[in-house]
Amino acid sequence: MNFINTLRDIFKIEELKDKLILTIVLIAVYRFMSAVPLPGVDPLQLSALKNNASGGLIGLLDMFTGGAFARASVMALGIMPYISASIVVQLMGIAVPYLQKLQKDGESGRKKITQITRWLTILITLVQGPTYITFIKTQMGLPESAFLIGGATFWLSSMILLTAGTIFAMWLGERITDKGVGNGISLLITVGIIANFPAAFVQEFIAKTTNAGGGGIMMILIEVLVWFVVILLTVLLVTAVRKIAVQYARRTAIANIKDVEGARQYIPLKLNAAGVMPIIFAQAIMFLPITLSQKYTALSSLGDVSGFWYNLIFALLIIVFSYFYTAITIPTNKMAEDLKRSNGFVPGYKPGEETANHLDSVLSKITFPGSLFLAGLSILPAIAMKFGITQNWALFYGGTSLIIMVGVAIDTIQQINSYLLNSRYDGLMKTGNTNRKSLK
Repeated sequence: MNFINTLRDIFKIEELKDKLILTIVLIAVYRFMSAVPLPGVDPLQLSALKNNASGGLIGLLDMFTGGAFARASVMALGIMPYISASIVVQLMGIAVPYLQKLQKDGESGRKKITQITRWLTILITLVQGPTYITFIKTQMGLPESAFLIGGATFWLSSMILLTAGTIFAMWLGERITDKGVGNGISLLITVGIIANFPAAFVQEFIAKTTNAGGGGIMMILIEVLVWFVVILLTVLLVTAVRKIAVQYARRTAIANIKDVEGARQYIPLKLNAAGVMPIIFAQAIMFLPITLSQKYTALSSLGDVSGFWYNLIFALLIIVFSYFYTAITIPTNKMAEDLKRSNGFVPGYKPGEETANHLDSVLSKITFPGSLFLAGLSILPAIAMKFGITQNWALFYGGTSLIIMVGVAIDTIQQINSYLLNSRYDGLMKTGNTNRKSLK
């Protein structure tokens, strides 16, 4: 009943309704473009590409693009070059003084950083585009007859369209962020992941109900129940915070010449402050052992994404990168200085360096269980495959895909709730009561 009332409230707020409609329309445009193949590629002969892109890291890349990778689509690279550019710019902000200055310049600096990220996205696309074209022509088993155009004409047209597709996806994401609801870039990735969900579930359902010893409907119900438990654990990981109490000094109010009690607030330090970035970094590095395993048989175990050694190294990299990314994105020294300037302090610790050391110590302690939890969720798909779950369905049991979906869902719901709360507040200020008249 509460859900129905919330939907009614959403459509009673004109601004929120328009934002949701715009978001849905832009996402629909993105999904439509993902089904448009590159000129010169026969869409009827892409079955080999789809089969070879159904496993390993290639399957994960295909999931993030909503299947566009395996369709040889104009959106085959999706939004991933923009994600890569954003990561590079963020890391460069640690060492490049110019970017550090832009980060401190407020809105004007943010616009310049966004512009730099856009140009870097184009450069990365110009590198990834030829790699993708070479990959589908030589490594994915497509017959020569699948390419209706050859030579420089195919390469030039494909490069232009792949670059245009990435720029268009970037533009759609930015428009959703500015004019719609939620983070546009994250929503596009999430929609791409969800697009693979029905086919993955149907494949698992057929495997369990038709194969001898599959377990039938009962096994499907058990798997769905375990999946819901994993989702709940992921929600806990995304939302868990450690609150650091902060006390602000007692001040004297000049207007009525009386003391104002110091206000007590909190600094929320997230258990998983790094988000999905450690997984993305770790997966990028794991391309190296997979490549080496194809050349050296002694390293063949590292090429098995469901194998023990691959997942052990993967988990260790996630733990290391969790500490690394948390250290560069959570400036405890700056937090301590900001507290000191605003007459705030952590009870029991002197303002300044001692407070910074305390915040850094707490952050280090909570990052360890957070990184272990994140690593455990990341290798959960491999564990699921060991229990006989098909790979496409197993990818929804954890890893980057599930964490992104949960994080984006929570962020979008929070934005919608903020609109609803603001609407109720406006109605309260106008009518003096808390009923729903403000939403009618």
